Amino acid sequence: MAGLALDGSNPDVSLLYDINGLAASAPTWFDRVMEFVGEYGILLALVLLVLWCWWSLRRGEDRESALASLAALVWAPLGAGIALLVNIPIREFVERPRPFVSHKGLDVLVDGKTDYSFVSDHATMAMAIGAGLFVAHRKFGLAAIGLALAEGFCRVYMGVHYPTDVIGGFALGTAVTLLLAPLALMLLTPLVSTVARSPRLGRLVRSRRAGQSALRLAVDLPDSRSGAGKGTAQGAGPGENDLAA
Repeated sequence: MAGLALDGSNPDVSLLYDINGLAASAPTWFDRVMEFVGEYGILLALVLLVLWCWWSLRRGEDRESALASLAALVWAPLGAGIALLVNIPIREFVERPRPFVSHKGLDVLVDGKTDYSFVSDHATMAMAIGAGLFVAHRKFGLAAIGLALAEGFCRVYMGVHYPTDVIGGFALGTAVTLLLAPLALMLLTPLVSTVARSPRLGRLVRSRRAGQSALRLAVDLPDSRSGAGKGTAQGAGPGENDLAA
């Protein structure tokens, strides 16, 4: 398995050189920016996106829908962690060297990468979070998937992964998150509901404003029904009098 994509005529290698070749012609400052973005920046942006999604969901007025979405949101980072654990035996089995070990002339922006290349941990984690966010909230999920795609491009640009390393990471992160999502949500939704009922921890999943809105809705609904009932009763009065007459 270690001979995977070592042939220079392989499209995987050709695409690696094409993308990494952009780094050779880019200004030094731009390479430094791409190094930070690809190593830390996009992952940090995903964390902020998860927090933003959490803040938005806990303010939703539909309690049941909000709790289910929050359970999916909790699953997103958990699924990413499980995907990374699944990747450990995959890397050891494939034993694919880093591209700069097998191919000369690459502009490597990050030093110290001595582990195996397939599949990319960064791509796996980013896409797992993106898929989990998509289950929780479509718009936030699409934004996260876009960031995951950017992460994959950065890893190849930096010369530390083949394109197929990144594609494999996308597939692994998506598969683990989506295939285990039904079981995870079955376990996490009751847990989130229990936290929501807690006097101390309830604010983690339901904002004060959302709770007040739900309370007003619960109060207004019986009032509107009783008002409709009174109107019906008042409307029925003349009809009964006419009938009696």
